[in-house]
Amino acid sequence: MRGLLNLQQTASLLSVFAEDRPFEETGQLFSRNFKGASKFTACCALTVLVQDPVMLKPLQRLAALYVLYDAYKSDPVASNPFTAFLVEVAANKKLDPVERVLVLRLLSNPLPPDVPRSSAHEFRQTVDPAAINTLPSKETLQRTFNLDRPNARPGTSCFKQAAVLPVLPDPDPYSIDNQSSPEEQESQREAAIGSLLEKIGPRGLEAPYARPVPPLLPISDSELQWLNPEIPQKPLWDSTTCADTSRISAIREAIQRALKGPLVPAQQQQVLTELEEDPKLVYHCGLTPKRLPDLVENNPLIAIEVLLKLMGSEHINEYFEVLVNMEMSLHSMEVVNRLTTAVDLPVEFVHLYISNCISSCENIKDKYMQNRLVGMDE
Repeated sequence: MRGLLNLQQTASLLSVFAEDRPFEETGQLFSRNFKGASKFTACCALTVLVQDPVMLKPLQRLAALYVLYDAYKSDPVASNPFTAFLVEVAANKKLDPVERVLVLRLLSNPLPPDVPRSSAHEFRQTVDPAAINTLPSKETLQRTFNLDRPNARPGTSCFKQAAVLPVLPDPDPYSIDNQSSPEEQESQREAAIGSLLEKIGPRGLEAPYARPVPPLLPISDSELQWLNPEIPQKPLWDSTTCADTSRISAIREAIQRALKGPLVPAQQQQVLTELEEDPKLVYHCGLTPKRLPDLVENNPLIAIEVLLKLMGSEHINEYFEVLVNMEMSLHSMEVVNRLTTAVDLPVEFVHLYISNCISSCENIKDKYMQNRLVGMDE
């Protein structure tokens, strides 16, 4: 478990407390030494030290209580995470009455101006004995700061609220050498505090939350029975595992060459033979609708065979759309002509293609080419 403070941070924390230093300067020095998340951790360490009556000297305890208030004084009292702890200190009749008076003045609104300017020694000298006899009870303090409600400390379970401090007094009376000098005793005390804060965490010892296993309810005759059928598990063999993919690679390479330029007759015949023997190769040849015009212009015979094999595909209309909208040429007309004689093409496709052919022929200025295309169209 990670401790609250390391030895260096503990030394920095204890250096804040000086008997002749005003409370206000003590709070400012603490804010400079501990910023951000370390401020909250250092305040948690102070609560551990204050709860034990011997870790801090009486004047250091007063300064520590002021720091717990000053660290979050810009926030409302209800938002101060240590308000509940300060109220517990103010209501604890076993503590020094001067500490209880200081906490009550810190929680009062407005704060008396003489308190921040006083040192711990000066404050102890100025406490009115009459104020000690009029300290309010714990119930009164809890009502004053709205801590008597069940949800006064949201997010804190009853187990955390009942946690005890994980620090016990050492029963060995010789743990500190009483024969040593005051400086040595002070060094031993600071070393003990540093070792303690380095080992304990912010949480105390909480009561375990028992979670017994709920008992099973008796089974009734009318209750639905849970069935556990035994389903035989048989491995399914993937027939494509270790399959020969050389034909797929060959057809893909041939189609890629056919898109770039005309194939020699032997190569064309090889592609047509492969498609004839295995029509499903057309789905693995890598021809997309966008590349169809290149195949039509360079190798119309292969384009015809590919389109015939794709007639059962759900994407055939995409190929038809590209074929209709491509620039009219002798090869494209040859492809469409062969398709119309081999299969039944959609009527709307045929009408649209004829319309595009007429429009293209009207725009051709070369009379020879125009007559040739018109002759093929007829």
